[in-house]
Amino acid sequence: MDNQRVPGNPTEAPRRKQRRGFASMSPDKQREIASKGGKAAHLKGTAHQWSSDEARAAGRKGGQISRGGRGRIAEPAIA
Repeated sequence: MDNQRVPGNPTEAPRRKQRRGFASMSPDKQREIASKGGKAAHLKGTAHQWSSDEARAAGRKGGQISRGGRGRIAEPAIA
């Protein structure tokens, strides 16, 4: 057998994933780039501007939705 790398080969040491794109940047650099994008959207007129009523409705809706999964209140067991 020649010495080629085979995915899933148990004898091959696991390689550490390297961060790419935004994940490889410092948090400050990420914030700087994201800020530029937000400013550009506002200048272009395509950014969404929340009204008080929209924000209130979104907050109400988010508060009503069950989280599900972990942290959910356990239902009483029927004996």
